[in-house]
Amino acid sequence: MEKQRTVTIGLVQMNVPRSKDAALQRAEMLIRRAAKKDAEIICLPELFATPYFPQSPETNAKKYCEPIPDKTTIVMSALARKLKVTIIAPICEKTKSGACFNTAVVFNGNGKMLGMYRKHHIPYDPGFYEKKYFKASDDGYRIFKTRHATFAVLICYDQWFPEAARMVRLKGAEIIFYPTAIGTIIGYRERGDWHNAWETIQRAHAIANSVAIATVNRVGKEGRMRFWGQSFVTDAWGKVLRVASKNNDEVVVQKIDLTYNTFVGEGWGFLRNRRPDTYGALLSKKLTRRSKKLAGVPHYKNEIRALASR
Repeated sequence: MEKQRTVTIGLVQMNVPRSKDAALQRAEMLIRRAAKKDAEIICLPELFATPYFPQSPETNAKKYCEPIPDKTTIVMSALARKLKVTIIAPICEKTKSGACFNTAVVFNGNGKMLGMYRKHHIPYDPGFYEKKYFKASDDGYRIFKTRHATFAVLICYDQWFPEAARMVRLKGAEIIFYPTAIGTIIGYRERGDWHNAWETIQRAHAIANSVAIATVNRVGKEGRMRFWGQSFVTDAWGKVLRVASKNNDEVVVQKIDLTYNTFVGEGWGFLRNRRPDTYGALLSKKLTRRSKKLAGVPHYKNEIRALASR
């Protein structure tokens, strides 16, 4: 029988200030709070040091993007070393070529950069115009090994794609962290429950892959967006172990039993009984082109109208 292995994780749910200095100060305060509660791996929300500027397609994003290393990553590296914790710091990365990526940088307890993950799935929808600013990664899915756990980082819109969760699980991830910036467009009456769908699909990833899920969101109002908060952690059977509030800065600290992944995976055999020989169509380009009918979809037009309101 596998010896029980546990890890304590911390999710930093935060209302992101407009200035980078203020955002870094708030993040540091909350990271320290998580570390005092014995969190060993601490994750910040998507683009934690900047406003969520992609809600408009006409933002000057140059002032938000930064190279690696630069101020944000230097501060996070020093903090990880001082607190002896692993930190997942999602930033707007600018490369030497001038390309920008939506990136999560990982530092271990020695302050060493273990690597980074660049977001693969990039949305271009009302309120989430990320393709205007970010290049889609072709670096592949990354696994980060620490003495506490082996984990993957996927970013926000990646949450909706079962293929991404399956890929990192097959690479050995015991936990999938999803740093996130998602909420409701103010003035838009959504058809269906967006929040419920968001939580449900991630719980499904946990079950289908026998893997723990840790999702950390922003809170507060920015422009026409009101972020949901409600960061949460599930076990490998999709059970929600802890969930944060809707509106407040909050640190979610949760111990995860990593051996439960094996218990679920062996018992139900969802990975063992796969049929890769039947999945060839998953590699096709079918249905990947943007529909010409999209501009006429009522909810799409209503979202655009709500974003333009003041």
